[in-house]
Amino acid sequence: MPPVLFVLASAVFAQGTSEFILSGLLPQIAADTGVSLGTAGLLTSLFAAGMVVGAPVLAMLGSKLPRKLALLAFLGLFCAAHVIGALTTDFPLLLATRALAAFANAGFLAVSLAALGSLVPAEGVGRATSVLLSGVTLACIVGVPAGTVLGQWAGWQSAFWAIAAITALAAAALATASFDDPLATTPVYREWRVLRQPRVVVTVVKGVLVNGGTFAAFTYLGTMAAAGWVPVVLAVFGVGSFVGVTVAGKAGPRVLKAGTIALTAVWVAAFFAAQSLPGLIVAALVAGAMAFGVGSALIAAIVTAASAEAPRVAGAIATTAFNLGAVVGPAVAGAVVLDAAHARAAFWVSAGFTALAMVLKAKK
Repeated sequence: MPPVLFVLASAVFAQGTSEFILSGLLPQIAADTGVSLGTAGLLTSLFAAGMVVGAPVLAMLGSKLPRKLALLAFLGLFCAAHVIGALTTDFPLLLATRALAAFANAGFLAVSLAALGSLVPAEGVGRATSVLLSGVTLACIVGVPAGTVLGQWAGWQSAFWAIAAITALAAAALATASFDDPLATTPVYREWRVLRQPRVVVTVVKGVLVNGGTFAAFTYLGTMAAAGWVPVVLAVFGVGSFVGVTVAGKAGPRVLKAGTIALTAVWVAAFFAAQSLPGLIVAALVAGAMAFGVGSALIAAIVTAASAEAPRVAGAIATTAFNLGAVVGPAVAGAVVLDAAHARAAFWVSAGFTALAMVLKAKK
């Protein structure tokens, strides 16, 4: 794997930490900005929605620049958003910085995924995707817990400063790295025609469904844990997700052959296992590994399927699929989970999403 790929992964680590860290800091932010806890929650939902919208928009805007320059611009924007966020207690301004950070994150991930085909041989795209997405899983294992502790100890602004610092270091490393940047020969808007291909569309829909199932369960995983065990359960899920993307990167497309069927069974089993704390911990580990393993393999499959005819927007398509799942999954689960006592019902939503993906695979 080229060294620049690990630089990109370090930036994704900072971005993943930013996306998920607010769940542990919302009470502090609400108190400092003078809003309700529910209103403060908009900072999280807006970020996910901004990722969905930002990926295709900024991929097109970024296509007008050399890839390295576009990536540096997105990192600069992401860093600036966190600096401004750390300096304000005005909620509307803080909300605006989250939208700005989400757009920059989406653009960076879209361009990074699209660049994989020029960084590694075609057969290495799956493994390269797993390396890139390992930044997200490491954020769940290390970044979010460490950032939450830092934010609770020194104020939530300190977590924003730390994210900005890591982003700045990643940008400095990227600025000195060599980066292949093939010249475009066709207008970028023509590349969206790749979505006319049934094979690409089916893969994208499967990506939305599988990742929707993942985030449907993840959103309520902490609610299922006993008091004091929430960080442990979430960390175990993060460890599983890291293992999953690592194995998927080495196994390649073979993960998809039986992975969706196995994942559906895992979500069903998790519903029953989560009745006890030991069962929940085991379920978190196995489900994290399977969900992110299949999910990352699907992201790689989207990039691979679309790259030949859409090298500049393939990453945007994959990014949008991933984050659309992160929006739709929790929304559907929220309609099913009536209260904390019924949080395990989210696993049935996850199983339903992956079962639909399994049917699509059968019809492909």
